[in-house]
Amino acid sequence: MAATRHVLPRTPPWPPPSRTEPPVPFAVVAPPLPFLRAYPESLQQQVQGLITQQRLGAWLLARYPQAHGIRTDGALYNYVMALKNEFMRNADAVSKVAFDSKLHVVNNALGMHSTISRVQGGKLKSKREIKLAALFKDAPPEFLRMITVHELAHLRVRDHDRAFYQLCEYMVPTYHQLEFDVRVYLTHLELTGERLWAAPAA
Repeated sequence: MAATRHVLPRTPPWPPPSRTEPPVPFAVVAPPLPFLRAYPESLQQQVQGLITQQRLGAWLLARYPQAHGIRTDGALYNYVMALKNEFMRNADAVSKVAFDSKLHVVNNALGMHSTISRVQGGKLKSKREIKLAALFKDAPPEFLRMITVHELAHLRVRDHDRAFYQLCEYMVPTYHQLEFDVRVYLTHLELTGERLWAAPAA
């Protein structure tokens, strides 16, 4: 349910309004949308409308009715490597891929790539690792693909610049729309705590 706040006067009106006067409506303050603040006001207002109508979750489920079936880190590694081999075969090798349950909370991020350097046989060798926030374990396949290509693009482009997003769009032409929809889902999670695609408890 969307979080709303009613603003009441500090003291009751005096004298009390007569019975013939219409009641004064409460002022409803719309919740802030931190995940969408970089987007145009018109888009934010559309999302606010869905929140007010308590339809944001239904809107997301209508667009993305199914969750992907990747449940383990091993399956995730195979998924990520298939995309890498298709689009970025010559990029740095990736040695590890995993879901991380602490990533979103601790680092305020949905995905993370890192370089691990170790000395082996007198030589310094580097390995790349990719971690995805555990919330993507229960998500549509489109959301998983969006965050995966985002982290793969960082193998080649470090900053979030024009070249980076062009690479993301090369791998997923609808990347920007998917990123927006993921941010809408994060907004839903912040307001309700409901994971729309969570697997039922065994």
